[in-house]
Amino acid sequence: MLTEAIRLTLFPAVMAFAASSDLLTMTIANRVTLVLVGGFVLLAALTGISGADMLSHAGAAAAVLVAAFICFARGWIGGGDAKLAAATALWLGFGHLFDYLVYASVLGGALTLLIVQFRHLPLPQLLVGRDWAERLHRQGGGVPYGIALAAAALVVYPQTEWMTALGL
Repeated sequence: MLTEAIRLTLFPAVMAFAASSDLLTMTIANRVTLVLVGGFVLLAALTGISGADMLSHAGAAAAVLVAAFICFARGWIGGGDAKLAAATALWLGFGHLFDYLVYASVLGGALTLLIVQFRHLPLPQLLVGRDWAERLHRQGGGVPYGIALAAAALVVYPQTEWMTALGL
């Protein structure tokens, strides 16, 4: 029962939180990454995945962390995005990593285009005075890429062994 609850709720809930946090604050807190890593370790222990599978998932996370750190060092992405991508890769493993990266790229590109268009329009009166909207509307401001990372993760997650084991 606990295992099923973790499979069904933890990863999707944390992804939704990360996306909304990035939208509203342009920050993805370290605790988000820690919850994902801790949740993965707990779920792996509860389901008894093999040591080889555990190392494979950790390898996927390490590979993404290295690539994401390079992107962060160049100023292309934020540190929270880099950590979120790596923690997501831990859950998805190499078997779903390519799909995740493709979806994240496509969704991130679409998000960026939408925000660029949004910045060329006047800020709707309904959003005036809302810090998050004004920050998002500001020319030259960042893009909350955590939204695309989380959305991509949620698209791929149902195909993972975590969900297919439920037989839904």
